Amino acid sequence: MRILVIEDDPGMAGFLHKGLREAAYAVDVADDGHEGLRLACNHPYDAVVLDLMLPGLSGFAVLRELRARDIRTPVICLTARDSVDDRVRGLDLGADDYLVKPFNFAELLARLRALLRRGQTVATNPISVADLSVDVVARTAHRAGQRLDLSPTEFALLEFLARHKGELLPRTMILEHVWDLKQDPLTNVLEVHVNRLRKKVDHRFSVPLIHTIRGIGYVLREGTS
Repeated sequence: MRILVIEDDPGMAGFLHKGLREAAYAVDVADDGHEGLRLACNHPYDAVVLDLMLPGLSGFAVLRELRARDIRTPVICLTARDSVDDRVRGLDLGADDYLVKPFNFAELLARLRALLRRGQTVATNPISVADLSVDVVARTAHRAGQRLDLSPTEFALLEFLARHKGELLPRTMILEHVWDLKQDPLTNVLEVHVNRLRKKVDHRFSVPLIHTIRGIGYVLREGTS
């Protein structure tokens, strides 16, 4: 899952980037409203974490413009402005949730998970494919009852494949959702991580679940490629 953080304070932006990356999200950061709006309009984010006190273009203006352009990406507002009027204004403009600084990072993660569940077509958790189980809330995966020891990026990759189980996912689509903008799309980072994931998900088991569709991408499913 890919998150956009729009936050002008370097310390807070760095804190959010580090914490969200450790929680297995791909993260892009914008430090002003104009750049944040540009990114949000041009990339397929799963959620936006938006500070309201931004230089150039306020968070309220960013939110208003996103909704005016019919961009429905879930938005959590983070701000030091704690008046009821500010919260009502943000929610009326289309925010999905609101946290006042200082906040508990675990609560932010829980609210993000709730928003992402709301926006996904996955009806149940954990997601199951044959004897593979992916718990998108606990951020754990098991196969045949055995816990898989996955890095944050490996889990993010498996989660994305699992949310789209049975679907052929183009390479570019996977890169856009699992890695941030700093990742060069021409590198073999996806292939490297798929190979690592296969060693943990498939190699000890008789039936492979991760399949390569040559020249296109990958699919998580039962059966042969």
